[in-house]
Amino acid sequence: MGLFLLWFFFGFGILIQGGYLLMVFSRTAWYIRGSKKSGIQYPEEGVTVLVTARNKFQHLKVLIPKLFEQDYPKFDVMVVNDQSSDRTKRLLEDLMIQYPKLRSVTIKYTPKHVTAKKFAITLGIKVAKNDVILLTDADCLPTSNQWIRQMTAPVREEGKTFALGFSGYQEKGDALNQWIQFETILRALFYLSFGLWKSPFTGTGKNLCYRKSFFMEAKGFKGFWGIEGGDDSVFVNTYANGTNTKVIIDPAAITLSAPKENWKEYLQTERRLLHAERYFSVEDKRKMGLYGVSHALYWIGGIGLLLYFGVGLQWEYFLTVLTLMGFRSVLLLAIFKSASKNLQGNVPKMKALINDLLYLAYFWVLGSISYQAKNTK
Repeated sequence: MGLFLLWFFFGFGILIQGGYLLMVFSRTAWYIRGSKKSGIQYPEEGVTVLVTARNKFQHLKVLIPKLFEQDYPKFDVMVVNDQSSDRTKRLLEDLMIQYPKLRSVTIKYTPKHVTAKKFAITLGIKVAKNDVILLTDADCLPTSNQWIRQMTAPVREEGKTFALGFSGYQEKGDALNQWIQFETILRALFYLSFGLWKSPFTGTGKNLCYRKSFFMEAKGFKGFWGIEGGDDSVFVNTYANGTNTKVIIDPAAITLSAPKENWKEYLQTERRLLHAERYFSVEDKRKMGLYGVSHALYWIGGIGLLLYFGVGLQWEYFLTVLTLMGFRSVLLLAIFKSASKNLQGNVPKMKALINDLLYLAYFWVLGSISYQAKNTK
């Protein structure tokens, strides 16, 4: 009976895993960018780049000049200073003299019934001059001067409600950074691939575009004001669909963030992100849940069978299981390598095979704790 269960776990796991890798993740990994359609001249509609910041003086000092290097004729930058206690306010006052298209609003307090980030975004959108809103974070940097043009094109030119982009992390090479690189690519493989499959379910506020008019019509974050996190993921999950959303896959349309410096900061951020997924639709929870379950069964069954046949000296079966696991490993490495190149133009160190095994703890331990938590602050 035990051997049967191991074979069942392994067989089911590798079948579903193969389905995700070949049918879902491959859409991002081997995405082919088409040439831009010519002949139609679209008006270059105004864009507001929205950044919310709390005590991000050092980051804003770099980000603001970088934003004004963008090759797009009609845009301004709105920075919402969310109760900063550092030199953010003074910096913004000085930079607004240097950059006339930079605007700022300061928040002195957050109402009790809402979370700070959602309140800051809502205020920023309300006072934005333009209807097209492009969101990013203070610790992000666009990697090219075409970021605004490319990320807003689906909304400006194609009438889409959402444009979903990729946001990665700067490479450092330590164990934490390698895990962050792996987890970031895996998460992108989920939301970008399903987006390409006309089934979008989430996005990242580090690189997200939609219209002010749509946000106001939808009454913003109504229904999930008090959730810690979800200003991007739950909002997209609530309103995005296969016809109103487009995914942008191009290294020229991404942002890069400064990675977390220690595990404590990283885990706090991930707990908020994973907790917000609790409010996804049932269908979208299944998309992630099926991968997590099949991933666990694959590893439990595979390792169990290797141990069983190895101890029993049944080398023919041992090599069969090892070959199947090797095939899945090669496919996983190929997917991650190709996806990294497609998304950000390079392949950062991430030790994909080792971190793929560690994903068991991320999904089942951190995921379960975050999902059940009432407060993730």
